Amino acid sequence: MEKFTKLTGIAAPMPLVNIDTDMIIPKQFLKTIKRSGLGVNLFDEMRFTQDGKEIPDFVLNQPAYRETQILIAGDNFGCGSSREHAPWALLDFGIRCVISTSFADIFFNNCFQNGILPIKLPQEAVDILMDDARKGANARITVDLEGQTVTTSDGQSFGFDVDAFRKHCLLNGLDDIGLSLEKVSAIDAFEAKAQALRPWV
Repeated sequence: MEKFTKLTGIAAPMPLVNIDTDMIIPKQFLKTIKRSGLGVNLFDEMRFTQDGKEIPDFVLNQPAYRETQILIAGDNFGCGSSREHAPWALLDFGIRCVISTSFADIFFNNCFQNGILPIKLPQEAVDILMDDARKGANARITVDLEGQTVTTSDGQSFGFDVDAFRKHCLLNGLDDIGLSLEKVSAIDAFEAKAQALRPWV
């Protein structure tokens, strides 16, 4: 998993509330178990017409936001079914951080497992960040995980809370497998000792 330390990037304003996981990645794209390749179908039903043409009004289709790395979203982002394909699609598109007032629990947890930082902020802060994101590609927002701050293009900063263990994992690029591999020498020692004590197993 790629480390997340500090990110300065284009933020896209997406003020819709209750964006569910079927909106993020529609059900017809859930046939794969690969984490890559889903970015082209991110927000598919909002980005494209039924015959595959881009909908110009959708924010991620606008030239200023094609390289978006941060989403500023409305309340209750990631609700609906628990599909892990939703963070896979966001990450494959290039989005590393989603900022909202609240998230659905399962989506929130899945983000951390896949290298995406979900940040909860008060409505007043989200409103300011949303306005800043509306300035387009020239207004870049900075997310500093180590310092736990989000800073607008004009220098206004907001602190955010993050669980210490999840912060450690993101800063070091550790998913569950990576955490296990950190203990590989202890695991090998345990298995060798168990084999010596119970060779018949």
